[in-house]
Amino acid sequence: MIKVERNPTEKSKKAIESLGREKVKNGFYNTPEVNAALKEMFHGKCYICENKQITSYQIEHLKPHGQNMELKYDWNNLFLACAHCNNTKSDKFDPILDCTKENVEQMIAFRKEGYFGTDEKLVFEMLDSRIETQNTVKLLQEVYYGSTPQKKMEATILRRLLRKELIKFKEYVREYGEAEEEEKEDLKCLLHQQLKDSSPFVAFKRWLIRDHKDAYPELAAYID
Repeated sequence: MIKVERNPTEKSKKAIESLGREKVKNGFYNTPEVNAALKEMFHGKCYICENKQITSYQIEHLKPHGQNMELKYDWNNLFLACAHCNNTKSDKFDPILDCTKENVEQMIAFRKEGYFGTDEKLVFEMLDSRIETQNTVKLLQEVYYGSTPQKKMEATILRRLLRKELIKFKEYVREYGEAEEEEKEDLKCLLHQQLKDSSPFVAFKRWLIRDHKDAYPELAAYID
């Protein structure tokens, strides 16, 4: 989970207009315009787990609407989620951090520790003690580890995708550290792309760099 800017783009303006029309007739909030705007804003990623290999997109209400018309059709309350995260969050975790308003990476450290399968674990370290941060950490734990047999299977797939992405990222960093000076520039551009908002699981990648910023200060400049 990272901070995402809710910018007033052409797609978002059309989404807001469609929500206004649907609200009048108590219609649908998941209009084509809303889906297009959310996909643009969240770079095609689930806002909670940051997976881009999503087979089922859903529109998630940050604050459960409970048929509250204002919350139900409020553009600022709508987020792009995968089915796994949306169903995991449901109404259980409220309030959580609003990633369109707060820099989540300053509230939570995202780390993968250990090696060789059974020793591996994901750690979400709270950097402040607010209830929103506490609930977000609890949500992330459940998203990545599951609480029911079905959710545990889904979480295993999610962790596998995260592991593959981080292995690839670490290999790029290793190659960068070993490269001759004339090769570094291309690798630096590649790593810059890997650290952008649009990159999958980028919160974990950025925290890898933060934890080794003395070794790679030039890469840390891309995230701070």
